[in-house]
Amino acid sequence: MISKITKQQITEAIDEAYNKYKDEKSGANADYIPYLANVPSNLFGITICLNDGSVIERGDTNYIFGIESISKVPTAILAMRQYGTQEILDKIGCDATGLPFNSIFAILLENDHPSTPLVNAGAIAACSIIKPTGKSDEKWDAIVNNIKELCGSSPRLIDELYKSETDTNFNNRAITWLLKEYNRIYDHPMISLDLYTRQCSLGVTAKQLAIMAATIAFGGRNPLTNKQVFNSEYTSNIVSLIASVGFYEHTGDWMYTSGIPAKSGVGGGIMGVMPGVMGIASFAPPLDSAGNSVKAQKAIRYITNKLNINIFNPARTQVTMEKELVV
Repeated sequence: MISKITKQQITEAIDEAYNKYKDEKSGANADYIPYLANVPSNLFGITICLNDGSVIERGDTNYIFGIESISKVPTAILAMRQYGTQEILDKIGCDATGLPFNSIFAILLENDHPSTPLVNAGAIAACSIIKPTGKSDEKWDAIVNNIKELCGSSPRLIDELYKSETDTNFNNRAITWLLKEYNRIYDHPMISLDLYTRQCSLGVTAKQLAIMAATIAFGGRNPLTNKQVFNSEYTSNIVSLIASVGFYEHTGDWMYTSGIPAKSGVGGGIMGVMPGVMGIASFAPPLDSAGNSVKAQKAIRYITNKLNINIFNPARTQVTMEKELVV
């Protein structure tokens, strides 16, 4: 069974979501990182990228904000590109912790591996295995170039955010040395921590994140550049990671109400992947108590429910590309 939706329907859904939530006032900017506390809280954008490379966007979709924890997804992809999926399973793991993203207790509970590359411990471990070992600048170039290929354009380091992150990452320092104690970090600990801190400080736009999400959704092929960025066989592995832990301890609630695997970041961004259908991203700085953007959650949930697209729905969704419906 195939369920068809049109670009016109997608456009109407994004318009409705933007207008419905643009004046939402709940939530608050992350304040434990000084840079994030000062980002204008009224910013709000939504972007969808489709298989033919068309982009539908509303609001502040070109504002550059901190990618933060969403950076864990492309670095996990890079690790798969360099090592394959089994090595990631063996060295890092693919289990949700059920605990906050920065939990030290989770490491103590599962001392055989850091659980998943989409929590802080696993992301630091993922940075540690990126090749070439011991060469910080070359590893950094690999991380940035991978994101550039996924987005179809370059991210840029936000120096002020990087300084804020470095000055306040005490918990991540503890995580890094605990990983070293358990032999679950594979390069110099401080190189690995710095790479993780820097990648979280990269500036991206909602538009770039939607394109990255679409690249994942369409089997590793960037729909704008038409470049095959990663092996299509990795798509199911990547999406399963996002689906299991994209919202940390609230992932189950998110998947139950939205039906779309998505990854959040405390910079206010959320990136959603609907395999074979679309990549979607939304950005709004005010967060809920779990560190997820309030408006971005509501907007993406509204759109997926409005269009009746759900990864658990047995009906395969197809976006029709009739010329008269192109926006």
